[in-house]
Amino acid sequence: MWGKIERVISGVMLTLALLLAATYAGDYCMVRFGIPRGRPQFAQITRNVLYVIHVKGGKVHYEPGPQETDTCVNSLFPHFGDSPCWYLRRHTDKLIDI
Repeated sequence: MWGKIERVISGVMLTLALLLAATYAGDYCMVRFGIPRGRPQFAQITRNVLYVIHVKGGKVHYEPGPQETDTCVNSLFPHFGDSPCWYLRRHTDKLIDI
């Protein structure tokens, strides 16, 4: 009984791992070879820099810094050392602990 359940769970886990690997490979190929044509592979996102200053009493003070422009990749996963644009558009604040 338990052997059958373990085989089913192993099969499901293997299928999920293969599906994830195929998705990542397809995403990489789309960025690497510019599929679909006409879609930019990279973009620029302007981010707000906030310095996080820990003060007495466990309080946190935020000090604004200069805006900076980051390069992002139009894909589902990070590639070529750049974060995906969908992630950076939702996380426009860059926090830097001091």
